[in-house]
Amino acid sequence: MVHLGNSWDSILAEEFKSEWYLRLREFLKYEYSHYRIYPGMYDIFNALKYTAYEDVKAVILGQDPYHGPGQAHGLCFSVREGVEPPPSLKNIFQELHTDVGVPIPQSGELTRWAQRGVLLLNTTLTVREGKPLSHTGQGWELLTDAVIGKLNRREQPVVFILWGSNARSKARLITERRHLILQSAHPSPLSAYKGFFGNRHFSKTNEFLTRNGIAPIDWDLTH
Repeated sequence: MVHLGNSWDSILAEEFKSEWYLRLREFLKYEYSHYRIYPGMYDIFNALKYTAYEDVKAVILGQDPYHGPGQAHGLCFSVREGVEPPPSLKNIFQELHTDVGVPIPQSGELTRWAQRGVLLLNTTLTVREGKPLSHTGQGWELLTDAVIGKLNRREQPVVFILWGSNARSKARLITERRHLILQSAHPSPLSAYKGFFGNRHFSKTNEFLTRNGIAPIDWDLTH
């Protein structure tokens, strides 16, 4: 069974025992044994492993993992060290630099953000090679909705950063007014100029955290 090694284990215990999750597990066993699936099975839950429930300051919500070789490793928008950052991630780095002035990193790996309190969660946690959205509707959405719901009920405020229509559809799950919801267009080249660039979500996140007595996020990935 799933072992995350932090507070998510007990918080999500009922989900991992549910009938729908057991069906999802059987589906994944078949997929991993018959196709090339991303990320590797030991990286599926990295977002939850790297950022414990009580450590979450902000959530960035993606859609599903990158479907090309060597890219996905369980954190939305992130690619492994040494892999060329995809266009969406380059646009994220450009907005980051414009907004808060930190250097644009050479590496597209976002693990440091995860370790600093940014839950980098995809809505669907696995994908078949070359087939985007191929694992949607199999049960992952129930799990990631549960994660968002648990954070919504948390007393300490959280910033939910929703880029693009898929992520923005989850705003309905965030009902507590103590949290901040930031929404804009997706950073992909198709939509970045329709409201992603200039959204200032990085600085707005830190302003909100500071107002609520929470240490701001160090967005600089170069150290």
